[in-house]
Amino acid sequence: MTFLLVIIYIVFVSLGLPDSLFGVAWPVMHLDFGIEESFASVYGVIMGVCTGGVSFVAGKLIRKFGTGNVTLISTLLTVVGLFFMSISPNIVVLIISAVVLGYGAGVIDTALNNFVSLHYKAQHMNWLHACWGAGVTISPLIMSVFLSGDTGSWRSGYRIVALLQLSIGIIIAITLGKWKIVKEDFSHEETGQPHKNFFEILKIKGVMTGVLSQGLYCSMEFLIGTWGASYLVNVHSLMPDEAAKWISLYFGGIMVGRIISGFISMKASDNTMIRGGIVVSCLGIVLLSLPLGQVSFLGFLLIGIGFGPIFPSVLHSVPDRFGKEYSADITGFHMGGAYGIGFAVQLVFGFVATATTFKITTFVLLVLIVALFIVNEVTISIVRKK
Repeated sequence: MTFLLVIIYIVFVSLGLPDSLFGVAWPVMHLDFGIEESFASVYGVIMGVCTGGVSFVAGKLIRKFGTGNVTLISTLLTVVGLFFMSISPNIVVLIISAVVLGYGAGVIDTALNNFVSLHYKAQHMNWLHACWGAGVTISPLIMSVFLSGDTGSWRSGYRIVALLQLSIGIIIAITLGKWKIVKEDFSHEETGQPHKNFFEILKIKGVMTGVLSQGLYCSMEFLIGTWGASYLVNVHSLMPDEAAKWISLYFGGIMVGRIISGFISMKASDNTMIRGGIVVSCLGIVLLSLPLGQVSFLGFLLIGIGFGPIFPSVLHSVPDRFGKEYSADITGFHMGGAYGIGFAVQLVFGFVATATTFKITTFVLLVLIVALFIVNEVTISIVRKK
């Protein structure tokens, strides 16, 4: 089980690699394609529909093919998507490539989050997502190298990340037999009970508010990931490569937050971790909103640290909140709803901010963090009563 956990950690690094590329490259990409900066919101919705949509059926795929096979195929899909994005001659090819990337990422996310929540303790879920944090921290740094001089372009950054993904895909293929060691337990099948359909699972008390809380969190994460660099370029007049480095600090904060949370979660409950993360990230948003020059940019780091435990703690709590029987499906619902809500919010934000001003960024983040706190408390209350 330990060796398999190491493999899962490595896979989650690969899952994070593509997630922060687009946002930091977009200030240059949209000029290359000759389209408006606000089109990033459309890209975000397409990614959200693909990544979130496939998450809703990921439970069925996991039961049919097993977590190992699903992870391998999905990783290879991300390689294909990234490579064709790097050679896209126009925005149409870029979007088609993003569809492939989105489908691959969505299934990996659900499969591994469910697997770890069932078979490993809370600290491993936090460290797993810290590995994702490592991936999203590394890729903006890679991209900033190609944006800062004559060494290449955003296309070169995408190619490098595609090669890193491919190498991790090879590792998964070589070690595929290790996944078969762990028996995947789907209790309703063993007892002969019929599987609940989509709407029956949604009716389980607390599921819908749990999905909404994850969606509110992802709204903030996606908003900063997609528009954080644009906020710095438009409001604070930073160069794109410098803005990319600050956004890398934000993703680095998420990684550090999850490493720290892994140790704290040995003593603290999932609910405590979520509440603590909300408080810290709220402080970071307040700092970012203050007129302190580059000192206020440290708010990105604090926001990232606060975000650290929220996502993994919500997912790790799924089997405890709703039982193991439908954990794969409910995890998929959390992932799908999170992506759907998150990308929808950043879509609206993108059009509003580009039509008005990116100065609204911190205000929107404050509204979302307060809403997250309220919805999370409602979910905890419902589950306790149940």
